[in-house]
Order: sequence, then structure tokens, then C-alpha cells
Amino acid sequence: MVIRTANDIESFRNVSSDVVKEALYGNKTQEKDEENIFSTFLDAAVHNINDTNIALSNQENEILKWAMGISENTHDLTIAAGKADAALNYTVALRDKLLEAYKEIMQMQI
Repeated sequence: MVIRTANDIESFRNVSSDVVKEALYGNKTQEKDEENIFSTFLDAAVHNINDTNIALSNQENEILKWAMGISENTHDLTIAAGKADAALNYTVALRDKLLEAYKEIMQMQI
């Protein structure tokens, strides 16, 4: 497993794909109330964590298959490792941003 530094995660800070926007807002373009936006965001975060877990599980399965000699295809192993690495980096970056936002909110004066 490769350990990433903060500089490696910098590339995930400005992610602006249509998939992320659709997961956050859905197909509707009209304004939503705050509760619905939070619920949608929370669902997207949980979905992201589940996808990360699946990618890590697939990586572990490919490693076990290769180690036991069931599979000699290192291409599948490399792809699974790359997907798991990218998913984990994105999840860690998302967590860091959420913690940063939480700390900022907690420091606000009322």
C-alpha cells in the first residue's frame, strides 16, 4: 500500500465532475430547502464510502487471487489497486474538507 502525502491529495480539491454534481443535486435544477440538501449530501457521502469499501475489497480479492496462484493476470491486480488508491485518496480528501468545515463552523461567534 502506498502512503500519500498532503501534496498528492491536492489534486482532489477542485473536483468538478457532472457525476459529483448529479450525486449532490440530482437531476433537478430547482432550489431545495436546507434539510433536503443536507440529506442529499449525506447520502452521497455514504455512497462514496460504500464505493471506497467495495474498491478496497476488490483490491484485496485480487491480491489474494494472485498470491494463491489462482490468477496470473497482474493487469487486473494493477487496475484494482489503482481504483482502490484513487477511491481512498478521494474519501480522505473529502473527510479532511468536512472536518475543516466543521472546525470553522465551531469557531464562529454567535
